[in-house]
Amino acid sequence: MLLDFEPINLDKQLEYFSHFTACSEKASDYSFVNLWGWAEEYGLFWAWTDELVWIKQTRPQVAYWAPVGAWESIDWHECFYKYISNETLFMRVPENLLQCWKRDMEKRLAIEEARGHWDYLYSFTDLVELKGNRLHKKRNLLSQFKKKYDFKYASFGKEMIELAKAMQEDWCTWRDCESSESLLAENNAILRILNSSQRLEGLSGGAVMVEEKMAAYTVAERISDDTLLIHFEKGNPAFKGVYQAINQVFLEHSAGDFSIVNREQDLDNPGLRRAKLSYHPLDFVKKYRVKLLPA
Repeated sequence: MLLDFEPINLDKQLEYFSHFTACSEKASDYSFVNLWGWAEEYGLFWAWTDELVWIKQTRPQVAYWAPVGAWESIDWHECFYKYISNETLFMRVPENLLQCWKRDMEKRLAIEEARGHWDYLYSFTDLVELKGNRLHKKRNLLSQFKKKYDFKYASFGKEMIELAKAMQEDWCTWRDCESSESLLAENNAILRILNSSQRLEGLSGGAVMVEEKMAAYTVAERISDDTLLIHFEKGNPAFKGVYQAINQVFLEHSAGDFSIVNREQDLDNPGLRRAKLSYHPLDFVKKYRVKLLPA
């Protein structure tokens, strides 16, 4: 039976969220905001069956992402026999789903660890309080920022979103996005999310303002009752400590009883990996690249 793929659209986001909620492990890739924001960059499409939402990318190569739904209740041998007949590459496969696949058809799997796609999970309280010797440098930079600048925090509304779009344009100038495919793609995804922000469920954001100018902003999404996903954080490098400030101040003002912060992947970027590890993650959402071999 062929899967009927269609473009990802805003009208089905609540229906999609019910499938995402059923996943026993919630990887950042599969939040609706991420699918929507990156849909054009990866050429993402989805197909709906009774129990699952199937996701396929068409750029830069054709591959499937993990199916979204209640993984543990699926007979995967029967499911793949029904929908996937040829050798197929699956990317960004969370560990819990991989264990289900191993349970039902381990001999058909060629598995490769995808370390660059692992999500970093942190204690919400740790990131707000920054206590202890291991976070001393972060706390010190935050303190310097607060002492040096007369700043205010502002939650996202229509005006803040317009200011964030303007700051994102400036940030791309500072970082020369035009010379980097990855930064240009990220910029396109950010603008797509900001332009659709009023229609995206669970989206939140905030900004640090210095002398009425935006020094930094962040965009986040509630992906479960206890987990807040940070999508983007951008700061003006002229303000020392600005990233430590937006990180801490946004969480301090976040509404919701969150215990975990998911700060997404490092994409095998050495500098980004060092930065994410420096905040001492509690755990990771591990993901894999899996080739499904013919039966």
